[in-house]
Amino acid sequence: MNPIIFVVGGVVLGLAIGFVIAKTIEKNNASKLIKNAKKNAASILKQANLEGESIKKDKMLQAKEKFLELKAEHEKVILSRDKKIGEAEKRTRDKESQVSSELAKNKKSNDSLERKIKDYNHKLDVLETKQAEVDRLHRSQVQQLEVISSLSAEEAKQQLVESLKGEAKNEAMAFIQNALEEAKLTAEQDAKKIIINTIQRIGTEEAVDNCVSVFNIESDDVKGRIIGREGRNIRAIEAATGVEIIVDDTPEAIILSCFDSVRREIARLSLHKLVTDGRIHPARIEEIVRKTQKQIEQEIIEVGKRTVIDLGIHNLHPELIKMVGRMKYRSSYGQNLLQHSREVAKLCGVMAAELGLNPKLAKRAGLLHDIGKVPDAETDMETPHAILGMQWAEKFGEKDDVINAIGAHHDEIEMKSLLAPIIQVCDAISGARPGARRQVLDSYIQRLKDLEEIAFGFNGVKKAYAIQAGRELRVIVESEKVSDQNAADLSFNISQKIQTDMTYPGQVKVTVIRETRAVNIAK
Repeated sequence: MNPIIFVVGGVVLGLAIGFVIAKTIEKNNASKLIKNAKKNAASILKQANLEGESIKKDKMLQAKEKFLELKAEHEKVILSRDKKIGEAEKRTRDKESQVSSELAKNKKSNDSLERKIKDYNHKLDVLETKQAEVDRLHRSQVQQLEVISSLSAEEAKQQLVESLKGEAKNEAMAFIQNALEEAKLTAEQDAKKIIINTIQRIGTEEAVDNCVSVFNIESDDVKGRIIGREGRNIRAIEAATGVEIIVDDTPEAIILSCFDSVRREIARLSLHKLVTDGRIHPARIEEIVRKTQKQIEQEIIEVGKRTVIDLGIHNLHPELIKMVGRMKYRSSYGQNLLQHSREVAKLCGVMAAELGLNPKLAKRAGLLHDIGKVPDAETDMETPHAILGMQWAEKFGEKDDVINAIGAHHDEIEMKSLLAPIIQVCDAISGARPGARRQVLDSYIQRLKDLEEIAFGFNGVKKAYAIQAGRELRVIVESEKVSDQNAADLSFNISQKIQTDMTYPGQVKVTVIRETRAVNIAK
């Protein structure tokens, strides 16, 4: 037991001694650390004080620099304000001196005006006094004259007025008579001079239109190809164009007969294309005729454009240009309508220039005066061409003078401007030249048109062509609407209608054509 106690006691004693030694060592280390920390703290404080002093000096220097800078800017602002104030004071002094001078001038003007007003009032008083004296003397003289003449002033005045009226009336009547006689002589001479000069300056060829065109061919062999097997080609051409084709013994020529020059031109160009191409059969004929019709419509527009450019007419509506182009294929009493209208336009321009009017406006009215003769639809033909042309001109924005001149050139409406009688006169001049017009041709063409219109009055009629100089009327009907039996009845009814409504020489043959086609395409 004792050894164990000794061992335990030794261990405990050793631990106590070790603890004391450790505490002693720890205390020594702590005191060293405290001393080192104090030294470091002192050095840090010293360094901090030094840095603080440095920063303080820098900040003070910066503050001084900023202060000086702000002070300099403030002084600049103050100087600028002082300068502006000085300039404002100078302007104010200048204004004050100017106002003072203006006030002095106004005072002088007021003083002068007051003096003039005083002078005027004085002169007015003197004038009123003199006027009163004159009135008194006048009354005195009138009274003396009344006593001498035994007439009152009113009676004497009436006698004088009556005497002067009679003398003035006689002199006025004599003057008016002399002026009228002189005006008649002068106006007649001037009018003759203007018309003669105008006609001499416009030298247009005489325009005579025909109803026949000649189509030249290279050889007579082509005639057989144009006729076709059993005449099918020539029938197809006539049906598509409405033109009668005459193939006779005339060498190297085929005659195209139709009163409508547009149809003749379409037929002529179509034949030319067919002969050149060499393929002549009904289907090809119809195709070529359709293309030629479109070509003619385009050519009509080009003719209208060239015409207005040649005459120097601007800003004409496209529809009116198209109507001008259609005039190329229309005639008036055998006179080509486009040539007639161009001639009237030139005559109007010259005559308007001679009379001091607007020549461009006169040319415009002269060119458009007969546009009513190229109607778009059959219903338009019932309206007089002057009124129809006036309506179109108004519709497409022409000026009032032009509209009135177109409508009044045949006296359908009242003339309201000097342009209207000029158009009327120039129209008469153009149509009155020897050979310019033929009444017979116009009535013949009208008869052919009436024939075609009678046919179109029946249901189922697709096309109608008057051929053989009006001795034959070919009517093409729609096969869906008209049967073979109805075609015979239609032919009879049309012939009876012609017999009842028209006057014509000889006989009119009515041929109704009904064609049925069955077309299929192999693919």
